[in-house]
Amino acid sequence: MPTSIVYLLGEARDITGNKDSAPDLYDKKIRGISSFWVGGLDKQDHFPVSNRDAKRVRAYQPLLQENVQQTYGGQKLQVDEALKFKFVRTLLIDNYDSYTYNIYQQLCVINGVPPVVMQNNEYTWEHILYTLYEERAFDNIVISPGPGSPTCPEDIGVCLRILLECKDIPILGVCLGHQALGYVHGAQIIHAPEPVHGRLSEIEHARHQLFQDIPSGRNSGFKVVRYHSLVIDANTLPDEIVPIAWSYSGETLPFHDYYKADVLKDAIGGQADHNHSKYSEETKSSKVIMAIMHSKRPHYGVQFHPESVATRHGRKIFENFKELTMDYWLSSSQVHERKVHNNARMQVPFSSRQFNELPKTKLLGNGYQVNLMSMSRPAMLTCKSIDARFLKLKWKKFDCLARQVGGAQNIFCELYGNQKADNTFWLDSSSVEQKRARFSFMGGKGGPLWKQVTFRLSSQSDIVAKAGGYLSIEDAQGSVKSVYLEDGFLDFMNKELRSLHYDEKDFEGLPFDFCGGYVGFIGYDLKVECGMSFNRHKSSVPDSCFFFADNIVVIDHRYDDVYVLSILDDYHLEKTAMPFENSTPWLDAMEQKLLHLKSSATNNVKERKPRSAVLAQHEAGFDADKSRDQYMEDVKKCLKFIKDGESYELCLTTQIRKRIEHIDKLGLYLELREKNPAPYAAWLNFSKENLCICCSSPERFLRLDRTGMLEAKPIKGTIARGLTLEEDEQLKSQLQHR
Repeated sequence: MPTSIVYLLGEARDITGNKDSAPDLYDKKIRGISSFWVGGLDKQDHFPVSNRDAKRVRAYQPLLQENVQQTYGGQKLQVDEALKFKFVRTLLIDNYDSYTYNIYQQLCVINGVPPVVMQNNEYTWEHILYTLYEERAFDNIVISPGPGSPTCPEDIGVCLRILLECKDIPILGVCLGHQALGYVHGAQIIHAPEPVHGRLSEIEHARHQLFQDIPSGRNSGFKVVRYHSLVIDANTLPDEIVPIAWSYSGETLPFHDYYKADVLKDAIGGQADHNHSKYSEETKSSKVIMAIMHSKRPHYGVQFHPESVATRHGRKIFENFKELTMDYWLSSSQVHERKVHNNARMQVPFSSRQFNELPKTKLLGNGYQVNLMSMSRPAMLTCKSIDARFLKLKWKKFDCLARQVGGAQNIFCELYGNQKADNTFWLDSSSVEQKRARFSFMGGKGGPLWKQVTFRLSSQSDIVAKAGGYLSIEDAQGSVKSVYLEDGFLDFMNKELRSLHYDEKDFEGLPFDFCGGYVGFIGYDLKVECGMSFNRHKSSVPDSCFFFADNIVVIDHRYDDVYVLSILDDYHLEKTAMPFENSTPWLDAMEQKLLHLKSSATNNVKERKPRSAVLAQHEAGFDADKSRDQYMEDVKKCLKFIKDGESYELCLTTQIRKRIEHIDKLGLYLELREKNPAPYAAWLNFSKENLCICCSSPERFLRLDRTGMLEAKPIKGTIARGLTLEEDEQLKSQLQHR
């Protein structure tokens, strides 16, 4: 079925001291895993609570969930089961954090209806206030984690005002949201004793309803994931903020070590071997607040991440917050009115239409205002009028042929290597050892449906999001037309793909999903079409280039089979005035070429390669963009960013350059694939743009198959080099098999 294969193209750039202009610091928004547990206040191994905290806990003991029931005004609440909510409507405030949609997934299941996601600077306060109190669109609010500090207005947005003024709406803050709850009422935010990112801790809680049916204390089975560099200063808590959970600052371990500890504990019948603990006596004198509550408002905060995959009992915390929400509204004077609103609104597919019906206004950093489409409902790109094209596919299979004719490299060079391999592509699985890839796809200009589309953002994209750009289309005959796309390239590509229709019977028997269509790359600057405010940098190459490949060759590396595929549409079939079954001149010609290839042709390929190697030796060395001292200074800046909570993992990059006046581009790629074979390598030669992409990647960003399964195969994690070759090999093996 015609589809598209996309490669991302970007540039590494310099780091500066300004947080908003540090494109080299790619914020790794992939969270780790963690979980942990702690003992209750009545255990011998309880956390030492200060006199000040102990008094506060005793003073607000009626608010802590010792039993299942909760008290209101001294009277135990008898909940009318008939008034129980069928749905709970949550406003989820996104502080620009990757964990937000992990929370979203949990709330979808627990609440019975998806929450509405709103970024922290997306709407005016007046509109939020109207939606919460006039429309009564939501039952509770969750404030997400995020980079930065609640003391910085740019990081926290509207969250502080919501915490101050929405005193009668249940609110749960996670990580940054937790810190905001403490800060807005007067607590100070300070550096943690040490940054804790992607690590596990055990927590002891005070049995508040937020932790109902969750164990407490060391060795209890309650482990949580932590990602933070800042904490609430326990010595500055105002009287109205009550701590309800704690952890020690030094008692953290990576998930891998905790997993081994759990296996050991299970093996000895549940008794932990404390000789294997890495806890030190020095760390047991300090503790970190892990959860708080407001004494007079239904506001709560947790410093850890209950939504993380490795946090034990994480879903239960969200379930308990749902119960707290329902109990709060059922005990209030507005219970019947709220129930009417709830039952009326919750029968629609989305939890609230309020944030979808009005345009949202965002104030960009440079002062420009733009109206953006709502991102709170599932993304659906609409096309008012799409010209349908009906495609037919014809293909042939040659069993066990690839090795007989010299392999994938020989096939590509013999079929497409002439004329410098201009206007060709090769999605190359040059490494298949670990079964990460199976097929290679290749093709070039020649078929009647072939075309090249090239897109460049307009200069306005540096100022305003989604400003459109210029698209040029070259067809198989070489004619070029240019148009201005007001709605941008992704909208164009969506319409293109939706216009293609086909008969699924044509694809029966093919073991791969890509059977022709668009092949190319998308540059990072197109992020302005995905919600980014503007581009700080401008790429010197097109923002996107694609071939429409109507004739392709596919190699199945598992079985050594070769496939040739050809696509035609109704127009070209009518033009040839012959049945589709007989309209296969390219297939016939390609069959003859494949069957006449000799394995010895591999020697001809090797003659191409020394040119790039000779040129590489012509001028020794590369020029680095930054000196060693500059680079080490950037490392210090990275560490400060992490310490200040701006990120938890940074990728610092720089560039080294070597100017080569003349180069055999295909020879360079062939040498690259030989020295660094990879499962997802690629050759893309857009000769008209003087742009050639030589890619040797061990990871695949995204893959969407015909069943709708979306798969990512990123490569994350590294390890320091060893001092000797033997140690280096041991570390390499440890990283591979961890």
